[in-house]
Amino acid sequence: MDTNHLLINLEGVHFAFPGGRPVLRDVSFQLREGERIGLIGPNGSGKTSMFHVIMGLLKPLSGKIEIFGEKMSNEKDFKAVRQRIGLLFQDPDDQLFSPTVMEDVAFGPLNQGKSITEAKKIARETLESLGLSKVEDRVTYKMSGGEKRLVSLATVLAMKPEVLLLDEPTTGLDPETTEKMVGILTELDLSCISISHNMDFIVQTVDKVFGMIDGRIVPEEETVLHTHIHAHGFGRLLHSHSHADDVGDGSKHIKPGPSDRL
Repeated sequence: MDTNHLLINLEGVHFAFPGGRPVLRDVSFQLREGERIGLIGPNGSGKTSMFHVIMGLLKPLSGKIEIFGEKMSNEKDFKAVRQRIGLLFQDPDDQLFSPTVMEDVAFGPLNQGKSITEAKKIARETLESLGLSKVEDRVTYKMSGGEKRLVSLATVLAMKPEVLLLDEPTTGLDPETTEKMVGILTELDLSCISISHNMDFIVQTVDKVFGMIDGRIVPEEETVLHTHIHAHGFGRLLHSHSHADDVGDGSKHIKPGPSDRL
């Protein structure tokens, strides 16, 4: 991949809900082709809002948004973007709305203009690739949280995106399903931004980490020793670990985001 190819470029983005305090404050952020970036920070720091700005679900008060080399100016621009960027919502129930798994996973390809036959074929191939081939006829709302999360990922991948935006993809997952999610994501050849409080997940799936505090992107701080006696960058930001005993060896592989990209 051409790692200099800029896919997402935010410059000086500012956003606030009507009558509310600023949620994003002068945010500048870039994702290049081939990059896998982790974004961590406390709840309410603006991480999800940044994803929604990228997808055109929220309109910033000021700043510039360029995606795939095009300036985003209106809803029409973002409609094209949504065909190429896959957003995994934090809550699977916000993503799954059809009666069955097959209908949910086929919805995206149908929306892209595929025939019913083509869409079902893509849906089955996607489910099979995720080890979910036996659930296509299941009623979605009756599935477990972990199953819903994997089906939500299938709905995104069925659209064959060029970029993934993952909002807390391991929330509520048991260790086995979390491990499965990590395996799936590390096998994908996609540029990706992952929001997560789970530092083990971040260590295993991304190449660079940025923090977000009070609506601002911040550089990775020095390595910090903290309560469970191990060390890595962003140690002062709220996070968790799936397997606390295993942390020490992976953390050092995280590279800080260069300051000239902030």
